[in-house]
Amino acid sequence: MPLLARTVTTPLAIEVRRGAVAELGSMLVDRRISAGGDVAVVVGPGQGDRIAEMVRPGLGNADVFHVTGGSLDAAVELGERLRGRSYDAVIGIGGGRTIDTTKYAATRFGIPMVTVATSLANDGIASPTSSLTHGGRHNSYGVHIPIAVIVDLDFVENGPDRQTQAGIGDALSNLNAVADWELAHRERGEPIDGLAVTLSRSSAEALVNHPGKITDDAFLTTLAEALIMGGLASAVHGTTRPVSGGCHEISHAIDALFPDGASHGEQVGLGALFCTYLRGEQERLAQLVTAMRRHGLAITPSEIGLTDAQFAQAVAQAPATRPDRYTILEHLALSPTEIDARLEGYRDALRDLVG
Repeated sequence: MPLLARTVTTPLAIEVRRGAVAELGSMLVDRRISAGGDVAVVVGPGQGDRIAEMVRPGLGNADVFHVTGGSLDAAVELGERLRGRSYDAVIGIGGGRTIDTTKYAATRFGIPMVTVATSLANDGIASPTSSLTHGGRHNSYGVHIPIAVIVDLDFVENGPDRQTQAGIGDALSNLNAVADWELAHRERGEPIDGLAVTLSRSSAEALVNHPGKITDDAFLTTLAEALIMGGLASAVHGTTRPVSGGCHEISHAIDALFPDGASHGEQVGLGALFCTYLRGEQERLAQLVTAMRRHGLAITPSEIGLTDAQFAQAVAQAPATRPDRYTILEHLALSPTEIDARLEGYRDALRDLVG
C-alpha cells in the first residue's frame, strides 16, 4: 500500500465524553474550532437533521452540508461544494460513512477536519484512510487524519449494539495484525515500527482485558481509545500494517465473494480468531474467544451467515487481496484440503473453549 497522506501524525485534541454534539455549538461560538467562524458542518442521513438542529444555535457563519456518504462520488461532490468557500475547518459528525466521506473531501482541498463520532463501528474515526465504494467495490484511500477527534457517548450508547460490536471486533483484530507483522519481521526481515506496534497492541490489550459491558461508559471509552490509537498507529507508520493482517485479507475476500453480508468488524474479528488458531497461539485464542463471546460477537462462520465451505473459499482467496502483505496465511500457504482440515481443527478448539 502506498504511504498515507499525512505528515503530522497526532490530532491536536481527543475527547471521549457525553454531550459532545450538544456542546458543539458553544465550541463554535467561542471560536475553539475557528477564529473566524468559517466552518462547514457535514452530517449524514438518519440522525443528521437532528444533529444539525442541535448545533445550529452556535453555527454563526458556518454552513451545514448533508451527505449520503459511503461512495467516492459522494466524497468528490462534497469536496466540490466545500471548494466554494474558504473554510477554516470542516466538522464531520456521524458514523463511519459520513466521517470517511468528509475526510476524503477535506483532504482533497487541504481543509483541516474535526471528527465528531456518534458510533464506534470501526477505526476510521481517526485513521489516515477513507473506505469508500467505487465501481461496486470497497476501496481505501489515503487521507489526512483529523486535527481533533471527539466521541459522543450519548449517541454511541443509544445506537445499535451491532455497530459497537463491530468496533470491538475491529479493535481486537489489531492483536492479530501485530502478530502477523512480527511474523513477517522474523521470517522475511520486514522492518517493524515499535511505536506503531505499541499504539496498536497496548490499546487492544486494554480492551480485551476490560471487564465492562457495551453499556458501560468506562468500557466504551476504552473501545473509543483503542479505535483511535489503531488509527494513529497507521498514521505513525505510514501504512495500515499495524492494524491489518490476515484477518483483513479474509474480510476483503468475503466482501468480494459474498458481498452485503456481515459488517467489517464482525468479519475481521472472526478472521483474527482463525488466524490466531493457525499460529498455534492457544492462550491468545482463548482470551479473544472469551472477550468476543462476552460482547456477543461471532466466533464461527455460520454466525456471520457463511457456511464452512464459503469461509474456506474466502481463506483460500485471502492472500490474493493483499499480495504485498505477509501474514500467517502466506506463511502457511494452505491448500484447499488443508484449509478444510484446519477449519475442522478450529471448530474442535472452540468446543474445548466454550463447550
